[in-house]
Amino acid sequence: MANSFYDIAGQLAQLKQQGLYRSRRLVDSPQGVLLKVDGKQVINFCSNDYLGLANHPEVVARFKQAADQYGVGSGSAHLICGHSSAHHALEEELAEFTGRHRALLFSTGYMANLGLISALVGRSDTVLEDRLNHASLLDGGLLSRAQFQRYRHLEDNDLQEKLAACTGKALIVSDGVFSMDGDLADMPRLAELAKQYQAGLLVDDAHGLGVLGKSGGGIVEHYDLSTDDVPILMGTLGKAFGTFGAFVAGSDDLIEWLIQKARSYVFTTAMPSAIAEATRVSLRLLQTEVWRREKLQHLISRFKAGAQQQGLQLMDSVTAIQPILIGDSQRAVDMSAALLAQGFWVSAIRPPTVPVGTARLRVTFSAEHEYHQVDALLDALGKVIA
Repeated sequence: MANSFYDIAGQLAQLKQQGLYRSRRLVDSPQGVLLKVDGKQVINFCSNDYLGLANHPEVVARFKQAADQYGVGSGSAHLICGHSSAHHALEEELAEFTGRHRALLFSTGYMANLGLISALVGRSDTVLEDRLNHASLLDGGLLSRAQFQRYRHLEDNDLQEKLAACTGKALIVSDGVFSMDGDLADMPRLAELAKQYQAGLLVDDAHGLGVLGKSGGGIVEHYDLSTDDVPILMGTLGKAFGTFGAFVAGSDDLIEWLIQKARSYVFTTAMPSAIAEATRVSLRLLQTEVWRREKLQHLISRFKAGAQQQGLQLMDSVTAIQPILIGDSQRAVDMSAALLAQGFWVSAIRPPTVPVGTARLRVTFSAEHEYHQVDALLDALGKVIA
């Protein structure tokens, strides 16, 4: 007798009918603007490698050297035998980069957010999150067992009403750059409300660090805020840094508390030391090669101007994330496939990643893109969307 628990074929078929089925494509080349995908070369407009550092020769060379020095696996969690001098040096350099006392490495951004939120609040506390926060932030809030509330996207009045009704400790949690819309959190207002109501403030700046700010300091530098304004900063290393992993930066006490209490730090194998060494190189390049941010902004401006001329429905974003609102999920999938057939890889983003009825083509830019590639993408979009 078949076990009905595993009978999910019907549910999979339903996802396909709704245009919500997800599938993977095979990449057979290093990450970059030109990718070999399923045996075909395409121009990549869906990567988060915003500064083009994922395959930078200096980053790759240091990774190879460090693999010879440290091997591949780290062997254990940081608190056992997995914390190397490479990890420690990177943490110190990330702390200096962000202007914080200390930083703590996590193996992924998802794990950083789960561990961070759960370590800071519990059953008698409240977590207040923007409705469009990344899934890792939402899951971190839910798993913390604190009272979990979501405020309307970028609606500080709604947040203020909820803060006023809180009892016990409250933690405000927000993306810095919202990953599917590309818009920015109003960090000055969030900082003001956190101080007014004696709440904690955590910003996940995964898509802002390296991209925003004169020196790549992200959303905090963009708004010229202090560490007192935004005490808890989470950043990822797999986007503008071009490598892998994540970190939390803050006060000495915060980092020590996380070392003691963040379960996703305590009970997880440390990232390979070679990754940490490669990231130290990408951090230096991120800070010194200012032209990467400057070129990225020029590319974004060129695309936005061309999209406006074509009447494309862009969302309110000044970042490397430039979503084109389509609405219907299947239509977004079909457009993505049509672009791929023309040699352009642009992801179709659908529910539950975004709200129902807001499926979009998520165009992302890298400093490695060339202006003629942006123009070619605009031409292709004109044919597909017409």
